[in-house]
Amino acid sequence: MKPTDIAAPDYFHKVVDCQWACPAHTPVPEYIRLIAQGRYSDAYMINWQSNVFPGILGRTCDRPCEPACRRGRVEETPVAICRLKRVAADFKDDIRQRLPKPSAKNGKRIALVGGGPASLTVARDLAPLGYHCTVFDGDPQAGGMMRTQIPKFRLPNSVIDEETGYILGLGVDFKGGYRIDSMKTLLAEKYDAIFVGSGAPRGRELDVPGRKEAAGNIHIGIDWLSSVSFGHTDKIGKRVIVLGGGNTAMDCCRTARRLGGEDVKVIVRSGFEEMKASPWEKEDAIHEDIPILNFLVPTAFIHDNGKLTGVTFQKVKAEYDARGRRNLVPSGEPDQTFECDDVLVAVGQENAFPWIEQDCGIEFDKWHMPKVDPKTFVSTNPKVFFGGDAAFGPKNIIWAVAQGHDAALSIHKLLSGEDITERPLPEVHVSSQKMGIHEWSYDNDISNDKRFKVPHRDKVIALKDIRTEVELGYDVKLALGEAERCLNCDVQTVFSTSLCIECDACVDICPMDCITFTNNGEEDDLRNRLKAPSPHPDQDLYVSSDLKTGRVMVKDEDVCLHCGLCAERCPTGAWDMQKYFIEMTYAGSTCPTKSRSAA
Repeated sequence: MKPTDIAAPDYFHKVVDCQWACPAHTPVPEYIRLIAQGRYSDAYMINWQSNVFPGILGRTCDRPCEPACRRGRVEETPVAICRLKRVAADFKDDIRQRLPKPSAKNGKRIALVGGGPASLTVARDLAPLGYHCTVFDGDPQAGGMMRTQIPKFRLPNSVIDEETGYILGLGVDFKGGYRIDSMKTLLAEKYDAIFVGSGAPRGRELDVPGRKEAAGNIHIGIDWLSSVSFGHTDKIGKRVIVLGGGNTAMDCCRTARRLGGEDVKVIVRSGFEEMKASPWEKEDAIHEDIPILNFLVPTAFIHDNGKLTGVTFQKVKAEYDARGRRNLVPSGEPDQTFECDDVLVAVGQENAFPWIEQDCGIEFDKWHMPKVDPKTFVSTNPKVFFGGDAAFGPKNIIWAVAQGHDAALSIHKLLSGEDITERPLPEVHVSSQKMGIHEWSYDNDISNDKRFKVPHRDKVIALKDIRTEVELGYDVKLALGEAERCLNCDVQTVFSTSLCIECDACVDICPMDCITFTNNGEEDDLRNRLKAPSPHPDQDLYVSSDLKTGRVMVKDEDVCLHCGLCAERCPTGAWDMQKYFIEMTYAGSTCPTKSRSAA
């Protein structure tokens, strides 16, 4: 293998698994250390730079960072990264003076369709550069699905108001209650660029016998949640069935419990493990006495002269073909009928673009989705960009934010006369953490501390009021304990070939057996000669140049815990612990081009 180029910006980035897994690439270990130091405002601003909505995401993110957390190498549960993000938001000072100041307008006008996380991220990036950003939304307040589809017991309005307010305060023009119904009309208004972040506003229907006849008590989940959010709906029947296994279904069933549902069931066609809902969302529903029934497919809505009385289900089982693909087939068991007063249908969402005319230069694919470049987010009309759920279908808020950053960069480059396909490199900073021969500027103790539970409001109290937040968040003491579980994976082990005397002291002291001195070879061959098994080939091997004996040092990044014992033990200083910090490039960043070194 060739020696590892640690100057490449993505090499150590991939080693910080939590940050690499985050679509917005939030510097997770950096802000967790700041929380441990009580620097909550600094931690908040680190988050605000990348994920834009720390308080909102600290309550609602689907946490792609946590399954990637290296704490899983030590014990079963990852660091509570998401809930620590909320800590920064809960305990920060007034940070308004630290936000970008509205600047003089540069004469370029941007229209943003939809007031959700993707559009607001684009506005956040472009408004400080002088662009006149106008956000159009059919609802009276900004936030999009964050405001209308996430129940208040999970996400209070005060948090949404605060964090959307930070963005609108940058000089963004928000036109609430203004629904765009024609792309051609919008294009005719001569905006320099248009961003579509209108989400996936239509819930999928179920074509099941009895659906039309009993329509009065069968509700589309996302529409029903919006109606509850705006106060148009404040009650539901005592017996409720929720159809669907995603996070929307979990929000529906928990909301129904608070609006009078005494017997609320979630019924899903798949198995429990295959449900799309996040594990913690399912746990919260079960904690509130909501059973989840699996492998049941609805076959008929039962009604009495149009009044819904129940739903009939066919029992199915999973079978797998030779390629491992799953098919649901009838189990042969008798059908089951469950009595109910109302049904909430939460079987998925889809996009709806009736307002985009076919002759305005925007092409759609066979699934009626706009053809969008996944790198630049431009459509087939060079002035129109898409992001969030409107671009590639429903995902979580953090994905919408990441795509908003990329789209804003494209718009800025387009209107600056630059090639939007040229994506600038991020800035990378690497600094030694050595304070002495055996001292580091960070805590490198690895303990088996279990994950701290987030306190919840008493269930009886929580179920009485739909606006009472259930999760109370960590207090300062719990936050410190949880922050100390972080393994500081952004502090990298850096090896200097010229200083190594091949004494093997680092090999002897390594608690994970992740360092091997051996003859070079092809990667597959090297992985079979490492001291510890290498089960994850997607994680890189750190390979040195040739040492004096002709051997090379090989370190498996998957196994290493960044404890620093190798650097403490090394008699010549061939190993060092260096903190790696990557600053992603956003619109207007002064960032390196591909012809320059990134480190």
